[in-house]
Amino acid sequence: MSWNFSTEPEFERKLEWMRDFVREEVYPLETLDLDYRQFREIIKPLQDEVRAQGLWAAHLGPELGGQGFGQVKLGLMHEILGGSELAPPVFGVHAPDTGNSELLAIGGTEEQKRKWMDPLLANEIWSAYSMTEQGTGSDPTQFTTSAVLDGDEWVVNGTKYCVGNGDRSDIHILMCVTDPDADRHSRASMLIIPTDVPGITTRPISLMSDPEDHGVLHTHVEVTYEDVRVPRENLLGERGKGFALAQKRLGPGRIHHCMRWIGVSRRAFDMLCERAVSKSVHGSYLKDKGVIQNWIAESIAAIESSRLLTLHAAWKIDEVGATNARQEIAMIKYHCATSQYEVLDRAIQIHGALGFSGDLPLEHMYRWARASRLYDGPDEVHKMGVAKRILRGYEPHDLPSEHVPTRRAAALEKYGEQLAALGALA
Repeated sequence: MSWNFSTEPEFERKLEWMRDFVREEVYPLETLDLDYRQFREIIKPLQDEVRAQGLWAAHLGPELGGQGFGQVKLGLMHEILGGSELAPPVFGVHAPDTGNSELLAIGGTEEQKRKWMDPLLANEIWSAYSMTEQGTGSDPTQFTTSAVLDGDEWVVNGTKYCVGNGDRSDIHILMCVTDPDADRHSRASMLIIPTDVPGITTRPISLMSDPEDHGVLHTHVEVTYEDVRVPRENLLGERGKGFALAQKRLGPGRIHHCMRWIGVSRRAFDMLCERAVSKSVHGSYLKDKGVIQNWIAESIAAIESSRLLTLHAAWKIDEVGATNARQEIAMIKYHCATSQYEVLDRAIQIHGALGFSGDLPLEHMYRWARASRLYDGPDEVHKMGVAKRILRGYEPHDLPSEHVPTRRAAALEKYGEQLAALGALA
């Protein structure tokens, strides 16, 4: 199969419209001091424009109000949206609502879709994905938050950590242990938890920022569930299949993450280059300094390699499915996260104190770039998985397979008679 990342001219025109729209309509919103309720109101006319362009909630199929775009097209869109963290909600593709709507689309009953997915897609409610726990590292098979059936209700107890929007959402999609005696990948299920039920408490968590900075789009909290009761029918998908359902959510979602990180990198790169051609130091412009030229060369190579790796992973998902693209998905996660971080670091460095200040978006982008190396499991876990898959294709040898004396002996055994006839062994 040959790679092909091209799209039809009509879609290319859509992408060009997105670039102009995000730059002209969304970037200015970054400078305003809005809380999340004000932000949700002020973007409604922008969301209507996106709907009119046929670009709303593009991650879902047409039967669910989306566009049915493949992963390559979605990736190209998210590259543009990555330029500003405020852009995804304008297009109805913001985390965690995007992933949660996909979970409801994949595993939800018709009643669950009508009750929760439709309002999510209409931007009428917000959701949280309640999964991570302290003390379990990156292994969801070790989760302890539990749900026990008591008649026709699930009773939930436990604590989840670093839950995005856990204190301002209308529902939580919760990963919890429902079958503790099952095998490690069949212990957990997902439940839909409306946040107006008794027994839910939250504690704010400050993430590399001012504790009073609650964010326009995201807060992060510790959530405690104490004898929380929800109806039996709030089970999302099959009982004991929470781990498998989570994998369906996380795989393609990493394409979107990585392409947004590439969008962040490209915006930072533009700022780096703009500074290089504008600022004069010690009698010449920064663009003429060898170290700056090195930064620019390394940054563009990092961006383009990340982009090609991610589009290839997206193409492979479109061709053979996410399950068969696990290695490619894991590779882009750690490669793009690191590349983004390095490009941002250079962009901040060339701006000096200005780059570290809130007068440019770089410092905010930099903080969240550090978090990208932890999202969906730390980079080290993905590297370990990639290495294990690759090493399955190799066998142990007493000496390295490229050992010259060994290879020479094998060659003489194979070609000895011919070489002797040619007089080559004389």
